[in-house]
Amino acid sequence: MFARLGAIVFVAVAVTAAAIEMTRKEDAPIYQSVDRAGAETADPLRAELIRCAGIGEAGPRDPSCLRAWAENRRRFLAPGARPAEPLPNAPQSPRPTATIPAPAVPLQPEEAK
Repeated sequence: MFARLGAIVFVAVAVTAAAIEMTRKEDAPIYQSVDRAGAETADPLRAELIRCAGIGEAGPRDPSCLRAWAENRRRFLAPGARPAEPLPNAPQSPRPTATIPAPAVPLQPEEAK
């Protein structure tokens, strides 16, 4: 009798959880809008870095991008230098990231000497 009651409660909770999950709406990703005109007037390097990030694979072959990245590294690595504000995050496609745990190796007893 007690087991049947427990099974009924378990099924009721499972059905309720499934119903709640099915009615849940997917949140739309929130992206920051980039003010291109404001970025260009404030810091031309920032505007160039944003442009280079947007051109994809052509960036490493573009001489102006190479100069902008070199200048950015110089500014970043200068003692006491920090940018006024961080660069906006570029929208990226969602990629599943899976981590594979390292296999557990049992400890071996020391061999007789």
